[in-house]
Amino acid sequence: MKIKTVGIVANTEKENTAEYAKLLKEWLENRGIEVFIEAEIAAKIGISGGLSWDDLARRTELIAVLGGDGTMLRTARGLAKHDIAIVGINMGSFGYLTEVNLNEMHSALELILAGNYVAEKRMMLDVSISRGKTIIAAGTVLNDVVINRGNLSRIVELEMTIDNMYLTTYKADGLIISTPTGSTAYSLSAGGPIVYPEKDLIIINPICPHTLTNRPIISPENSNLQITLWSKERGATLTLDGQESYRVRSGDVIDVKKSNHVTKLVLSPHRSYWEILRSKLGWGGLPSGAKRRKNA
Repeated sequence: MKIKTVGIVANTEKENTAEYAKLLKEWLENRGIEVFIEAEIAAKIGISGGLSWDDLARRTELIAVLGGDGTMLRTARGLAKHDIAIVGINMGSFGYLTEVNLNEMHSALELILAGNYVAEKRMMLDVSISRGKTIIAAGTVLNDVVINRGNLSRIVELEMTIDNMYLTTYKADGLIISTPTGSTAYSLSAGGPIVYPEKDLIIINPICPHTLTNRPIISPENSNLQITLWSKERGATLTLDGQESYRVRSGDVIDVKKSNHVTKLVLSPHRSYWEILRSKLGWGGLPSGAKRRKNA
């Protein structure tokens, strides 16, 4: 089915992004597409009538995101409760979620607008922080939940239960709980596995654990994780997708589970996931004289 309405979201802090957003709006309108702009970028380029996340999702069939992975994560959380496709156009040098490069934006969008695209449903996680009987914060993430010691010199103690069964008490610099989409983010840097992003699994990855046998674990999608902080000093910091930050105190309980919401990501019509992965990680090419198999 052809797409007739498109919303534009952009990172207003990146150089030239506002100008590209304006040019993309004109390009789409010249093709008969009705275009709506998210409020922040609309103000940046001097266009009235910018929309909130909810209004943007209600009035469009596709969201085009100009920026990097950070902008995609912000958009995914903003649109979490809406079943709408998102395509990322990479304005930076590194990005797994922004699959379409700037130099192929128009050719990719021609195919996508004609309905020739594939959208993957990516798992998200719901997170809540409880202090006693009160939930003090909650959110939904596409990449990861990270608990770390912040600027403290001492390690944190994190008691972990899965489905009300005690697993271990991590003594570490912190803990990363990641989706498969987030497996190539902070979790990868901390020695975690790369998991195919369309799978529904939860990755539990301690950061610099004091006990060397505390290794990354992949748990089923329906696992209910509960982490209790037992550090008596200044607590720790919890971040959602690296963008929202909360202070947690000793005795606070963090619950993490699979969300009912998903992020619907439009895949690049020009490259496979494996090609993007190989390129972003800088993996080596073929041996001298070898021939690449078709579609590799």
